[in-house]
Amino acid sequence: MIRKYIQNSLTALVLLSIFTVTPALANDIYIEQVGDTLDLDITQDGQNNVIGTSSTDVNLDGDSMTFAITQTGSANSIIANIKGNSYTGAWTFTGDSNAVNLSCASGSGTKCETVTLNVTATGDSNTFDFDIGDVADAAGSQVAFTVTGDGNVIKSAVDGKSTILTVSMNNSASSASGGAASGLLSSSGSGNVVDVNIDGDGDSAGHTVILDITGGASSYTVTQSGIYDNMLNADFDGDDQDVDITQSD
Repeated sequence: MIRKYIQNSLTALVLLSIFTVTPALANDIYIEQVGDTLDLDITQDGQNNVIGTSSTDVNLDGDSMTFAITQTGSANSIIANIKGNSYTGAWTFTGDSNAVNLSCASGSGTKCETVTLNVTATGDSNTFDFDIGDVADAAGSQVAFTVTGDGNVIKSAVDGKSTILTVSMNNSASSASGGAASGLLSSSGSGNVVDVNIDGDGDSAGHTVILDITGGASSYTVTQSGIYDNMLNADFDGDDQDVDITQSD
């Protein structure tokens, strides 16, 4: 009887092992690059994918770089650090709860002088944290966000001359709920959050922020400082907007 019980137990253990499914692993990418004229395209499809982490991020060091990312899926993350004088990027995201963190020449001796970056996202509860240029280094930045969905967050700091930053957001419902205090990388509901800070020496062109907002219950903070010619062009369509604007020479 004891022997038969042991045999049955072993059979059950073998069957359990056969039918145990190992979860699929995400795609992880870590890159260390030094050299000019890099042309890098990354495409990831799925969820829980990673491009760099806080301890092992993506470091790209060189001038005249082109760096494009396309992520499709949810709960993906990106942490990238770019060091160079000129950079062109097109980043496209489709999915929810993705987190993107970009530093361009932040904390380095190199300047991030000329940046052209277009970010397009469709989905909910995504966060975008972008820091471009050391103090007064980004000489000709053009950064554009086009985001469709609920509860998305954009936090962008750009230091330098002649910066043009455009944010187009649509969370569809004029009576959307929630929102959050600006500066937080989260939203308490379907309202979106935008925190923009442009600093450094403006010139004859100055700094320009363009906001094109459709949907309600969102929070926006815009801070511009420098020498003359700060300009804000904002168009809001929706209920319960919370907007704070500070400009100084």
